[in-house]
This record gives sequence, structure tokens and C-alpha cells, in this order.
Amino acid sequence: MIAEIKLGLSNPPEPIYLYVKNAELGGESYLWYHYDIDREKTIPVSQRALTGYLSELRFTTKEFKGKDNLKLDIVVSADEVYVIRSGVETNFTKSFLLAASGVQDFSKPLIIAANAGEQNTVFCNLYDAVTKSRIEREWNKNADWATIIHDIQSRLGRTSSTIPSTPKLSVVPQPVHPQDLRVKNIRTLLDYPLDLVKEWLEFQDVDRPSLLHITKINELVKTMCLAWAADKCEYPNHAESLYQKQVIDAVANGADELAAINAWMQQVQAAKVGAV
Repeated sequence: MIAEIKLGLSNPPEPIYLYVKNAELGGESYLWYHYDIDREKTIPVSQRALTGYLSELRFTTKEFKGKDNLKLDIVVSADEVYVIRSGVETNFTKSFLLAASGVQDFSKPLIIAANAGEQNTVFCNLYDAVTKSRIEREWNKNADWATIIHDIQSRLGRTSSTIPSTPKLSVVPQPVHPQDLRVKNIRTLLDYPLDLVKEWLEFQDVDRPSLLHITKINELVKTMCLAWAADKCEYPNHAESLYQKQVIDAVANGADELAAINAWMQQVQAAKVGAV
């Protein structure tokens, strides 16, 4: 059956792109958005769910500040063609893939919903559009993503030739930028979760600290340090005051930052012991 063609004026039959982000604009919270390239304007989407037929998964490479970033495009056929574009390493993409891996029949419509997590993260919930029941799948951050994507593509009737062997780019190793190394060393010293650093960077629309202004990197370092001290000091303001004096002021006077942070950590722990 040929669909009825609507005659007259209309917009070009281009896909509608949705981008994932937990943010606020003009007092309005949103989890995904459109982007008007011509006006360089972010347009929040108030609805959190999209109902349609999953038709394709494909990879696309977008350049950001001189570096290629790999994205997964989730193509959905609905009243229009929608493309949900998200980084391959994001929690949204991974939670979508885990849920979609449990779907055997893609001829039925699905509801793809954005769900806010902690630390400005966004996860994906998948539902059967007919029964409205959620498609559950246990979280596994170490899943074999390439195999999952291959299996989904096979069930969609797509060839595997469009799928890279791994959902990451093969890049020529480059010298580590000093600011990237700085954050790595401090994160290791604090035993701060790498996933939280990635999520923080993702919220800044970058994938490594060296793409940020130095003030933002300093903010990240302070965030990690105070998070470490959160359960080690009875008075959070005391830990922050010590941080200003023993880290920020000390580094400004020529002290080694790692050594200064280590000394600050010892004093915070000593203050907790003394308060017991």
C-alpha cells in the first residue's frame, strides 16, 4: 500500500536529530535537545520519550576541537525519521544497547525514554510500545558492546559490514597532554572513580581535560578532592578551607600539586581522628 502523499508546502524530508544531555536552559530542564546549526542555538525537547520503530544503528564520526569523536546514531521511524545521537561511551548508549539486546522482534514499536541519573548523567529506558512494559536488562558496564551491536544489527536485517570491530576509534598514540596527566595522577591519588570524571567531562562537551580552560580543570581537581573529603571531615567547610590554604595557596607559591594534595589528605584524616 502506497502512503498518501501530502501535496503543497512542507519542510524537506530530513531526519530530526535528538542529542542527549542532562541540562537546563532558560529555567527549563531537559534530557535531550535539537540543535539549530544555522543559528547555533540549543532547542530543549520537553518530552522524554520517543515512540517508533527501530530501523538502524550506525556509527558516525564528528570532529570536536580537532579530534574525531565516535557517535552511535539510533535511527527511529515514527511520524518522521528521528536520529538519536549519543557518544559510544555514554551511559545512555550503553543502557540502550543492553535493553535493545533483549528485543527479538523489531517489527513492533518501542518507546525510547531518557532517564536522568546522578551527576548529570542520562540513562535510557526501553519499553514495549504496545504493553507499556519496560524491557529490563541487568547493568553491565563491561559488556561486549561490539557483539551486542552486531546482534542487534543482524535482527534489524542489516549487514555487519557497517559495524566497526569495536565501538571505539583506532587512533595513533599521541603524547599525553600535561593537563590530562595532571588529572589522571590526582584521580589516582584520590582513588576517584574514572566514570565520574568521564561524566563530568561529558557535561562540559569534551572528552579530555586538556580541551578545557585551565580554570575548569582546576574546578575538576577541586571537585575530586572535596568529594574524597566528604565522608572524612565532620565539617565540609573545614576541608575546603584547608584545601584553599594547603593546596591552592601552596601551589601558587611554587609547591608541587600532588605533594600538596597528599599533605592536605593527611591533615583532613588527622582532623577526623582528632575529632573522634
